[in-house]
Amino acid sequence: MTLSKRAQRPEPEEKSLISRFRESDHPAVSLARDLLWVACVVGGVALILFLASGTWPAVVAVESGSMLPEMQIGDLVFVVAPDRFGSLITAEEGVASGHSSFGHPGDVIVFRPNGYDSIHPIIHRALVRIDAEVAENELAFQNPHGGIITKGDNNQVIDQVTTHPGIGRIEPVRDEWIIGKAVFSIPLVGYLPLHIVEFAIL
Repeated sequence: MTLSKRAQRPEPEEKSLISRFRESDHPAVSLARDLLWVACVVGGVALILFLASGTWPAVVAVESGSMLPEMQIGDLVFVVAPDRFGSLITAEEGVASGHSSFGHPGDVIVFRPNGYDSIHPIIHRALVRIDAEVAENELAFQNPHGGIITKGDNNQVIDQVTTHPGIGRIEPVRDEWIIGKAVFSIPLVGYLPLHIVEFAIL
């Protein structure tokens, strides 16, 4: 007995959802495919940066002139965990040991002012560690605690005698508020994240 031509003809294999998504010419699918590719690339780069630096964010953009002339507005600064490549060194310790960063003794740190996640991090030089007694007696803090005194290289006074909008007076920096220390910067590249909306429009 012979099979009919209809029965003998093999059924075409139905393409998988992934194959159809990959090969589709529909504009919406094509856009989704491009966005997914960009997300994968960005995610991969972010993962590599995190693994290399040990902290997040691993890069920050300089927004003000407080660290001039070594850091310019628009510089993209690479950041590593405070204990990566050696322990964090203050300017006071740097003078004694000869350690310098960005042209001056001591490390430049990136920290959350008063521990607030909602405030943009500050990137300033770590000057000296103080205890609660010094914070109370010499800086007149009402609820004193120990920490690091910080200052922008281009600023006239330390951060801990200034106030920040929304959080008040900046306190000595606790270790848990430190995101990391700056290791090097790339000029101008930081303008991209600083003006991401404008770049997106363009």
